[in-house]
Amino acid sequence: MSNMSFMEKLLDGVEVEWKALGEVSLKISSGGTPRTGVAEYYGGDIPWLRTQEVDFGEIWDTGVKITEAGLKSSSANWIPANCVIVAMYGATVGKIGINKIPMTTNQACANIQLADNVANYRYVFHFLLSQYEYIKSLGAGSQTNINAGIVKKLQIPIPCPGNPKISLEIQAEIVRILDTFTELTAELTAELTARKKQYNYYRDQLLSAENDGVEWKTLEHLCASISAGGDVPKNSSKGQTQPTDEYPYPIYANATGEKGLYGFTDDYKIDSDAVTIAARGAKVGYHTVREAKFTPIIRLIVLIANKNLISTRYLNYILDMTFIGGTEGGIPQLTVPMVKKLTVPIPFPNDPKKSLAEQARIVAILDKFDTLTSSITEGLPREIALRQQQYEYYRDLLLSFPKPNVEVAA
Repeated sequence: MSNMSFMEKLLDGVEVEWKALGEVSLKISSGGTPRTGVAEYYGGDIPWLRTQEVDFGEIWDTGVKITEAGLKSSSANWIPANCVIVAMYGATVGKIGINKIPMTTNQACANIQLADNVANYRYVFHFLLSQYEYIKSLGAGSQTNINAGIVKKLQIPIPCPGNPKISLEIQAEIVRILDTFTELTAELTAELTARKKQYNYYRDQLLSAENDGVEWKTLEHLCASISAGGDVPKNSSKGQTQPTDEYPYPIYANATGEKGLYGFTDDYKIDSDAVTIAARGAKVGYHTVREAKFTPIIRLIVLIANKNLISTRYLNYILDMTFIGGTEGGIPQLTVPMVKKLTVPIPFPNDPKKSLAEQARIVAILDKFDTLTSSITEGLPREIALRQQQYEYYRDLLLSFPKPNVEVAA
């Protein structure tokens, strides 16, 4: 069935009228912030929403609560449940949410209380999700902010506006279809969260330093070498994203996988599998396994395991449970001497053969969980991504009404 025939069947030839959000709302308001630093304004029992908590979903609680005194001292006001909330400031501008409990918000939230005899709040929510990039583009200033005036002028397609009963039935059917996909995604996401908790539980049990026969050893004792990366080789091809015959060996700039790929070189510094740790900046302490010949640049520390004592993959897993902190003050940094002093638990340290066998057993179990929870081509993340694509496809299909020639301005 074509997209057009699907839409025609659902709408059955009814008229679609575009209306400004202000026309289909009882109220569109923003909130306020009690003066920070006043202890009596915070720590109460009134939910107070900030825009970093608006993230394309339902909102059942807030990270900060204010007191009645804080509410009265500011322009924050109560809003009823099931408002559609649009983030208006900074990095979160254009993000959409629905509050599922009555709450208050800060001034960066546009709180849309829909007229439920005209517009289904979840219908508006799904439509505004489809307009995220457009809403972001309306921002102005260095922080790309929008305001409540812009939100009020956003255009919403209302099917069959002359017959509210049929209009709401059509909206409800569109919501039913789209909610089915979001519920599937939510179930898969909940399953992924449970799997991750299960993974963390088994990892902590398997790697527990309290297990019989476990002894703490320094990384200096367990590694054949611990070294810092160097400058970019002169014979490198910075920015090249695929190996060639001339430049076959990768250069890594950080510890977070392919995102840290800097380029390629025709020689290499590291001739072994290794664990690399980010040594500077916000990602200091992030680590991963490198399984090929490669060259690290200066922001990495490279650990090559002594294979008679510890396996590379066990070393990488055990570092998940090891606090790897950087220097205090300024930009966090990690140094080779700091890494050498880190200690990790080793099973059966007096019997290397038994120790390596136990390490291999632990790695095999954790690898299975990792595949289920983290793999991009297998397991739940891939399934969640597919369901999200499916939702977006049907959302665009169901909400692809002819658009009016209306410009939204501040």
